[in-house]
Amino acid sequence: MIASGASFWHELARPCIMGYSLRCFYSPDFYMELPADHPYPMNKFRLSKDMLLANGIVRPEQIVEVSPSGTHVLERAHTPGYLQKIYRGQLDLKEQIQLGLPLTPKLYTRSATEVEATRLACEAAMIDGLSVVLAGGTHHAFREHGESYCVFNDVAIAIRSIQVKKPGIKVMVVDTAAHQGNGTNSLLDNDPNVFTYSIHVGRNYPSRKVNGSMDVETVRYVEGEMYLKQLFSTLAAALDVFTPDLVIWVAGADNHRNDRLGQMMLTVKDIQRRDNVILRALVSNRIPVAMLYGGGYNREPEYTAKLHRNTVATAKKVLAEFHGR
Repeated sequence: MIASGASFWHELARPCIMGYSLRCFYSPDFYMELPADHPYPMNKFRLSKDMLLANGIVRPEQIVEVSPSGTHVLERAHTPGYLQKIYRGQLDLKEQIQLGLPLTPKLYTRSATEVEATRLACEAAMIDGLSVVLAGGTHHAFREHGESYCVFNDVAIAIRSIQVKKPGIKVMVVDTAAHQGNGTNSLLDNDPNVFTYSIHVGRNYPSRKVNGSMDVETVRYVEGEMYLKQLFSTLAAALDVFTPDLVIWVAGADNHRNDRLGQMMLTVKDIQRRDNVILRALVSNRIPVAMLYGGGYNREPEYTAKLHRNTVATAKKVLAEFHGR
């Protein structure tokens, strides 16, 4: 039984009865070459994986390499016409600018692989209690177009895929990245078995928001204490009205005060507290969680990867705690 209101964050249930393994889904194909001055830190996927292994946070056998999703899977959220445009590199100039990524032969494969990682992570979370995608959270992709470095919407596709196997499953999207998941909200609108929660800067990209189940807007350049108070109270309220069988958590590293695009002022400790409280609450209440990286565009090279690594480290610690390991 989920504790109600603010007490949700302090209620510690008995240890989960699921598995122990923290499977981390990854592929070298997450990387593709970008222009030197491009703001997207494409190296963060490999760097964070290497950091996790070097620091002993995960073992090599916990890294599960994935292949691209098939077209029939991608069509659960996207039109065949849009998929063909990406595959053939046939976006017009406006669409290319909107997407923000170069049209290379690698783009389709890279994006489809990220989708498959999230789809498999959701299945793993239902078995293990917690799983991680060392990428993912492409929440700006719509049915017929991509935006802001998001080509295919891995969150929506994963949900539609798990609904095929488990009709009636209740899924909550918890999006704590700095920008609203407008594409995710659009694709999952009017589904009574899906609840989309997002906390993001109100006056920031996207300028035109798409309403989800619960949207929480912070002020621009919000400090950690104010942000965390808003987050914990509103997410507890969301969990009062919707009891999920699975949570897909788009964590985000763009909340950090040195991020180029996030417009939040959280410190490393603030983000670690965010991660710890969310994960402890969900895991202790036996709610399976598939954790995705989400955004991150730090001004310091490699720092985005470090922030993602920290979140995975917290996930490992929390999972171990509630399994007595």
